[in-house]
Amino acid sequence: MSGQSDLDRWIEQLKRCECLKELEVKSLCHKALEILVEESNVQRVDAPVTICGDIHGQFYDLMELFQVGGDVPQNNYLFMGDFVDRGFYSVETFLLLLALKVRYPDRITLIRGNHESRQITQVYGFYDECLRKYGSVNVWRYCTDVFDYLSLSAIIDNKTFCVHGGLSPTISTLDQIRTIDRKQEVPHDGAMCDLLWSDPEEIEGWGLSPRGAGYLFGGEVTTQFNMANKIDLICRAHQLVMDGYKWMFNDQLVTVWSAPNYCYRCGNVAAILEMDEHLSKNFKVFEAAPQEVRGVQSKKAAPDYFL
Repeated sequence: MSGQSDLDRWIEQLKRCECLKELEVKSLCHKALEILVEESNVQRVDAPVTICGDIHGQFYDLMELFQVGGDVPQNNYLFMGDFVDRGFYSVETFLLLLALKVRYPDRITLIRGNHESRQITQVYGFYDECLRKYGSVNVWRYCTDVFDYLSLSAIIDNKTFCVHGGLSPTISTLDQIRTIDRKQEVPHDGAMCDLLWSDPEEIEGWGLSPRGAGYLFGGEVTTQFNMANKIDLICRAHQLVMDGYKWMFNDQLVTVWSAPNYCYRCGNVAAILEMDEHLSKNFKVFEAAPQEVRGVQSKKAAPDYFL
């Protein structure tokens, strides 16, 4: 089994946006499973911590994020899912975050997004990227096996609830989330699906989601959930917001988006949310990494699934 020296070497290699060998990926994913299997569906996280939204394979923008927010392990991070798909470097992005998780398990928390799914990654790029870079689907298999073990949510100091998508009409307490069997492909409906797919909206109660999975939920639903669970804030990702973050429902919920110039063409800025030990909040907004530090790949035309 790989030791710390292997991990450090892999991290340095991945930071240069260089792929690991297939056997190294297998070893890394195996080690990650051993750590993730011990984590809760509502993983406890201590402040201070920096909260990040979707990354979507935008490797050079992830590097920019670490420039703005500081490196692991000097800083604690919580990533709210959607590590892969759409960007050019899903493999390097996910494996770097995974290697950091295995090397510094208490410093970085990774929760599952709706794109951490076999079905979705076969449509939006990660599957094709693994096939192109490795000539087989083995690496995709190792990674998607890890997806099944990622936590569904996190709670910071029992006060801030972090989830990729949002709430579910079948869930009123965090304890109900704790009882879900998460070690599976993301279902098409039900509580686990809703947590990864739902969106907040200025509506009364619950609504049908235009995404075809999850629900829309309003301010009153959010207030009830927060009061029932004695939390101050729901922090989530999942939706592109042009300013990098967006408050809703009298500051009871915030969306954080961490992929600048999304799909290399949306023109948005990105943000991360720093929480200090007193849970004071500071948003750091950043732009896409400059062209000169990006790989050759990003100069090419966008792949079909952007369009």
